[in-house]
Amino acid sequence: MKKGWTRKRLNDFVWFQRGYDLPKVKFEKGNVPVYGATSILGFHNVAKVKAPGIITGRSGTLGKFQFAIEDYWPHNTSLWIKDFKGNDEKFAYYFLHCLDFSLLNSGGAVPTLNRNVLNSFIVDIPPLPTQRKIASILSAYDDLIENNLQRIQLLEEKAQLTYEEWFVRMKFPNYENTPIDKKTGLPEGWKKVKLEELIENIQYGFTASANPQKIGPKFLRITDIVPANIHWENVPFCSIDKNQITKYILKEGDIVIARTGATVGYAKRINKKHPYAIFASYLIRITTNSKIDNIVAGKFIESKYFKKYVHSMAGGAAQPNANAPVLKKIKMIVPSINIQKEYRIIVEKLEDLKESLLIQNQLLKEARDLLLPRLMMGIIDVEQLVVEPQNL
Repeated sequence: MKKGWTRKRLNDFVWFQRGYDLPKVKFEKGNVPVYGATSILGFHNVAKVKAPGIITGRSGTLGKFQFAIEDYWPHNTSLWIKDFKGNDEKFAYYFLHCLDFSLLNSGGAVPTLNRNVLNSFIVDIPPLPTQRKIASILSAYDDLIENNLQRIQLLEEKAQLTYEEWFVRMKFPNYENTPIDKKTGLPEGWKKVKLEELIENIQYGFTASANPQKIGPKFLRITDIVPANIHWENVPFCSIDKNQITKYILKEGDIVIARTGATVGYAKRINKKHPYAIFASYLIRITTNSKIDNIVAGKFIESKYFKKYVHSMAGGAAQPNANAPVLKKIKMIVPSINIQKEYRIIVEKLEDLKESLLIQNQLLKEARDLLLPRLMMGIIDVEQLVVEPQNL
């Protein structure tokens, strides 16, 4: 153990307490986040705990921590740190990520984390000045990651707002001087057609299970396309016979759509910098033909309007089902070729920048995660360390 560091039980480092009961029906309108085991469950009008704070799951999801920067309500499904014992809060957050809570299963089939279990950890803790230096180093990575996420969100919003402005409100470039076709009610050169007229190929995905080994292609699932962006670093690998890969391999411009369940209608266009990947059976892939630019088609299919159409048309009682015949019937406004080209020029630049930022975030996370255990074990002398994550 390094000089100046102290060895103690985990509960002498930080003290956890169970969260407070708050049924969803009793949430009152407000801006106080209610933290559950792995995420914010909603918002309430009363805070139970002052920020900063650390929250983790109490049952089923051990060792996944959230950091609260605003006063909050810890839900009864969670544990929260009541006493930091004079330690730096952000250091504690990073330190806890280094502990393997999966080994502590006091709940049988469903792992349950309680204070007695926590007390079995023996930990080596640096002095407060060192804690603050370590927290500052790691926070530099997370701050840049968060800044990139905000930029990514703005880029996506700009692409969608441009789509709505041009193709929903019909205020595209030079719209004032574009005649309206009296028969269709659309600008001249525009038309409204079923997707089946725009599709070159439509195909269901591959049936397989994720492979924990880092071999084979990535295996894109419904859960991977529901968030605002595909985070390829979180997409698992799968095993597939080499004779089948060609049939399911994803290419730039492919559009994948969730075809069943609560997320039916969620979709993503595959962009340039995607990894070697195939798509799962509950996804359906659309390849567009030359009548529509696939960026224009992609933004329509990713839009809230498309989800609304899918939900209104998808059959099935308990499980809505957007199969190929259903998707082909959905109608889309097809702009003139010139307008499609202009939209592509704008949005392709936004998508390229967004992808670059997503890749940068992946590299930042990898660098931070390599640095984290070395700092926490005292392998790296923080007084001699200069880290500039913006240069990664």
